[in-house]
Amino acid sequence: MKNSKGGIYRRFVKRPMDFMLSLIAIIVLSPVLLLVAILVRTKLGSPVLFKQKRPGLNEDIFMMYKFRTMTDEKDDKGELLPDSVRLTKFGMLLRSTSLDELPELFNILKGDMSIIGPRPLLVQYLPLYNEHQKRRHEVRPGLSGLAQVSGRNAICWEDKFNLDVKYVDSVSFVNDWKIIFSTIKKVFVREGINSETAATMEYFKGSKVGDNK
Repeated sequence: MKNSKGGIYRRFVKRPMDFMLSLIAIIVLSPVLLLVAILVRTKLGSPVLFKQKRPGLNEDIFMMYKFRTMTDEKDDKGELLPDSVRLTKFGMLLRSTSLDELPELFNILKGDMSIIGPRPLLVQYLPLYNEHQKRRHEVRPGLSGLAQVSGRNAICWEDKFNLDVKYVDSVSFVNDWKIIFSTIKKVFVREGINSETAATMEYFKGSKVGDNK
């Protein structure tokens, strides 16, 4: 459970730290943001940004921003082709280097997200969570988190949610910075970008019966 020091950090330090770090990152990385935006526009077309509603703190919905990594190719029926087809080599490069996540810095600046926390997932997953898994929304979602440095998309949903809740119960300055440094290492090594069975992470369909820790 949260200790007193962790509670003080979470209430009074974490948000100001997020604001300052995201502002500094946006300023320092502005040439990279501009370059990636130009490349996305050139290689994938418009829009440059992928925007999608995601649940945040206390399940409040916000609009999350990422660089686009897929085409809008559709079949004869007008339905989008599978992710594996629409995800280009350029898009895979953006994902493997996590460059597609950079616009989320603006979400952090606004207060929708945190530098570290459980990743913001799809709104349609909300009714599928059990009581244990719902606890991941007790903190702001993060640009990176404990689950991401522990396997990212290469681990199963249940393990990922358990790590999210473990993070919620152990929020601290030290733990956040450990995850930040581990994230930087993971990005350079490019580990766990995709799941073992799909180009992107499979959709969550609910936990198995009895899996309600």
